[in-house]
Amino acid sequence: MEIVRSGGSSGLIEPRAPLVSSSAPSRRPGPGCSENSQLPHVHQRPLTVFLSLTMKQALHELMRMNRICRMVLVTCFGSFILVIFYFQSMFQPVMRRSPFVADVCCPKTSRNAFQELYNPTQAEMSSAAFLHQARRDQVAETCRTVGASSRKRRVLTPSDLKHLVVDEEHGLIYCYVPKVACTNWKRVMMVLTSHGKYAHPMDIPSNQAHVPSNLKTLNQYSIPEINHRLKTFLKFLFVREPFERLVSAYRNKFTLKYNRSFHKRFGTKIVRRYRRNATQEALQGGADVRFREFAEYLVDPATLREGPLNEHWETVYSLCHPCHIRYDVVGKYETLEEDSNYVLRLAGVADRLRFPTYAKSTRTTDQMAAQFFQNISGEQRARLYQLYRMDFLMFNYSTPSYLNAQ
Repeated sequence: MEIVRSGGSSGLIEPRAPLVSSSAPSRRPGPGCSENSQLPHVHQRPLTVFLSLTMKQALHELMRMNRICRMVLVTCFGSFILVIFYFQSMFQPVMRRSPFVADVCCPKTSRNAFQELYNPTQAEMSSAAFLHQARRDQVAETCRTVGASSRKRRVLTPSDLKHLVVDEEHGLIYCYVPKVACTNWKRVMMVLTSHGKYAHPMDIPSNQAHVPSNLKTLNQYSIPEINHRLKTFLKFLFVREPFERLVSAYRNKFTLKYNRSFHKRFGTKIVRRYRRNATQEALQGGADVRFREFAEYLVDPATLREGPLNEHWETVYSLCHPCHIRYDVVGKYETLEEDSNYVLRLAGVADRLRFPTYAKSTRTTDQMAAQFFQNISGEQRARLYQLYRMDFLMFNYSTPSYLNAQ
């Protein structure tokens, strides 16, 4: 589309055409944009002299060209060079391309993960599909039971979706749950969405995996875009036995010296509320919170009135909203590697990307959780179970044997 001013000039000053008299000898265009160059008479001079004069004349005419003509020539020459490089790169062998291009790690397949789950093309996928169908049914049945007995109905808002990480390329939505291998799963999602920047999950430092800007979450989309992705993308999450996850969060956030931010933010508050005759050091540092005090803080009605719990000990039910969002794969911490690699197979990237193996020496086990629960009262145990009851029922975890122990 051109914009033309009526009655105005174009803003370009055109070179004035040379004046030609009727007696002037015949002229031919020179190498430039002007046509005022005159060739010498060939029959009057030797050939070498003629060529020398012709080259000098051409150089002279080039220097006499106006600025616009010179710019046009330079632009044409540069474009010609770019075209040469473009076609040269097009015909290079694939193996010589950079390992950091987008299609090296995890190219998009013709079938997305959602289609592969509900219409598997591989036998091993079909057998795994039965297990995950049973898990989906368990979640749905619990939601129906709770919904029938509760009058409270609510609609999710974008702010409820900040834990759902989106992979546009492979059609995945992952709801991360802290203390359920979420660091390694965030690393995997960064590999999948980095367009070749990262080749292996463990190349990514753990602190980088938790930088919000490194991953895109569902709450960053418009409502129509959110609904479209919830309908067409494969949605998955990973869960863990609730009390093991709770003890793991306590061990990580309150018994390690480097977590000073948690000590200041939560530890000092817990000590001030629930410890009699607390020392000044404990009140100011909050670095020695006992599990009994932590449990009392969680079940205190005052804590619940303050707002949602911290994500490290908030329930999966509240973080991922499984009664509002129908998750296609419910992975479990107890079968972490098998379930994780199953998701990667569904996404069509399992031949190039594996879920990182986990150091089992530091894992919080059922036996360790039982030891921590021995130090709290039966009333606290019962109230903690009520707090995490939906997670126990929804994800088919049995009531711990130590829960009612006196």
